[in-house]
Amino acid sequence: MSMRKKVTLQTIADELGLTIHTVSKALRGLPGMSETTRKAVADLARELGYRTKEQEAGVAAERIPWAGAKPRRFAMLIVGDSDFHQMQLEGVRVRLNELGHSLYPLLVPAEIDGVDELRHWLDNNGLSFADGLFLTAVVPEWMEAVLLELPMPKVLINYPPDVTAVDSVIWDVEFAIHLSMEELYRAGHRDILYIGEISRLRGFRLRWSAFAAAADRLGLPNLANPAEHVTGSASDRSAWMEQLGSKLSSGRYTAVIAAIPGVAEWVYVASGFLKLSIPKDISLVGMENEAHPRYEGTSRPLLLVREAGERAAELMLRRIANPLLPYEQVRLRGVFHPGETILARKP
Repeated sequence: MSMRKKVTLQTIADELGLTIHTVSKALRGLPGMSETTRKAVADLARELGYRTKEQEAGVAAERIPWAGAKPRRFAMLIVGDSDFHQMQLEGVRVRLNELGHSLYPLLVPAEIDGVDELRHWLDNNGLSFADGLFLTAVVPEWMEAVLLELPMPKVLINYPPDVTAVDSVIWDVEFAIHLSMEELYRAGHRDILYIGEISRLRGFRLRWSAFAAAADRLGLPNLANPAEHVTGSASDRSAWMEQLGSKLSSGRYTAVIAAIPGVAEWVYVASGFLKLSIPKDISLVGMENEAHPRYEGTSRPLLLVREAGERAAELMLRRIANPLLPYEQVRLRGVFHPGETILARKP
């Protein structure tokens, strides 16, 4: 039986046509290369099973068992069909696979309505055989409350409810809103339009509260009135677009924060109908989970969705190996991608 060849920095460098020095810097998170190169190095290292000494020491320090431990099978509950669900799923699955475990998704049918129906469906889909459960964002709050009571290890990939003992990890949208407001304020914008629902989901409520807090901190308390913004449901798209068009054409606002993924695209559409140029007439910050293929130049805070999935996997294994450790609430903060849609205003 042939021995698997040892993977070294030279292996990765040769595969990618880079120097060992560049590969080493990439894996240690040091500057001096493009993010594309850094990602290529990290992805290949993972594919080949290469780990730095620092990575091994970090996992040991966090009390996370490596792949030599008993293989486990975990479930992830998903409600709805969004790209960011796939991003979370990918993050969890990749990290678990690296550590010798597996993940299977449980796609909750839309017609399930009520606690008894949910429990019956979970029993029929083998949740009791899972070693732990990951709960994604956008799970309805009534359903989340039921699932958090299950007697099994759980990790919530969302902001946790108040007074709930559970490990959780989330890409920090509150920080992202504050960061966006800072960028617009530094560029001279004082009249900023907020676009996005503010009540249906916990993350939506936290986005709005962060916007209001940032406005107050920056000396712009007049922005904190939701009636001055586009904060209702977009279920009636025609009425919602009419309201958006009215706000954009009013001449009052110099910048927009599209606070919900997918909203920035509609701002482009509405601006086009109104013959408004982005960013010449109005600056725009989007809150997309990843770069939009048609609007890659959109200025936006980077939301670490896949990374949240990876961290969730680590929290799960840590919890199973160390059940008496305190619960953790982890928020991942990304940087701001300047893009091309913020134009500085003259004093």
